[in-house]
Amino acid sequence: MSPSWPSATDLMSARPVTLSPESPISQALGLMRTKGFHEIPVLRRGRLVGMVTIESIARRSSRSLATKVEHLLVLPPLITPSSPFLEIAEQLLATGLRAAPVVGRRGELLGIVSRSDLVRALPGLTSLLPRTGPTVEALATSATEAVREDELCRNLLGRLRILEEHPLPVVDRKGRLVGAVGVADLGKVLWKPVVGGKRDARAARSALEVKVGSIMHAPPVTVATGSAWVAAATRMVEENVSSVFVVEDGRAVGILTQADLLNFVMGQARRRPSKARVEDVYVEITGLRGSGDPALLAEIDHVVARGLRRVARYVQPTLLALHFAPHSMHRTSDLTVEARLHTNQGIFYASHTGWNLLAGVAGLLEELAGQTRRVRENRSRRRPRTEALRASDETSSGDPDLERRLRVATGKDEEES
Repeated sequence: MSPSWPSATDLMSARPVTLSPESPISQALGLMRTKGFHEIPVLRRGRLVGMVTIESIARRSSRSLATKVEHLLVLPPLITPSSPFLEIAEQLLATGLRAAPVVGRRGELLGIVSRSDLVRALPGLTSLLPRTGPTVEALATSATEAVREDELCRNLLGRLRILEEHPLPVVDRKGRLVGAVGVADLGKVLWKPVVGGKRDARAARSALEVKVGSIMHAPPVTVATGSAWVAAATRMVEENVSSVFVVEDGRAVGILTQADLLNFVMGQARRRPSKARVEDVYVEITGLRGSGDPALLAEIDHVVARGLRRVARYVQPTLLALHFAPHSMHRTSDLTVEARLHTNQGIFYASHTGWNLLAGVAGLLEELAGQTRRVRENRSRRRPRTEALRASDETSSGDPDLERRLRVATGKDEEES
């Protein structure tokens, strides 16, 4: 029997921790800290009504810890027991959630499936995926943002959107990697006990005056440049982390997350021999979560669709990952947009830095189209020569004069001499 992708039933954790809608934020944070959760399902009379996430709490840090979690609920994607691996991965990546509940026909909660569950299954799915392939630095996001260990925690509030996507590397005065800090670490000092149902604002301000080095988790989990993707997946599982730093000479050159690995898996699984359609290309956008401008997102979709149509003339695109990294420490509004395009001819990369977001996306797609066009042209130039050499080999046992003429015509004599 040929191997197949596992379903939610095979991957999920049964009997997950849950909360009622009347539970206070303090209880949710306590469970998240002790259990290491980022999302907790919320049930009313045994039925799922939503999830509370550490990101939704962090974005409303001014609320009292006595606030009920029903005011912070997010709607999770619909995952059923029969949902396959690739569908679950696509749903989690599209919503930006690290985990989602698995529900039955009547809305009852059966379990919860997370990105960690998906990554944990990857080493056992090598028959469906290439064990070799791109190295970790090819799949990682560039480590453009870093935090000094002697910086104050209040500086992290301006980078909250980045912390929601992945932890930031913490470096010493010489730029060497010494730790990592994420939104969960920031939560250790962001919320303080309440008195009489009111939050002590002065205590919160003083708590944020501590140094990053006092809340970071160390040592950081790393993989060396040149490591295989499956080695990074194994490392994440062994250390129970959602990301690893790609290091070279003690410095972080990239951040490889569970989302990056799942993007790679989806790109490989979506390779098809049939003609590519732009509608079949999965597009993941990170760094813009929480954007309140639907018109901007619609414009990005339009620019991406137009660019992918150009790319599809030369190769078969399967997945496009766009990451927006604002330069929060700069006075200007510049940001860097990084693109990773998975195709049937390999993976292509491009990046752009500037203030005009839409122009940056358009420039990235134009650069990717140029790269794929050059690959197509190089392949076309090699094909006639390869066919001539093949014909030479097939007739090598025939007339010696004919063989000599074919060798001269294809330049094979010069190569051998």
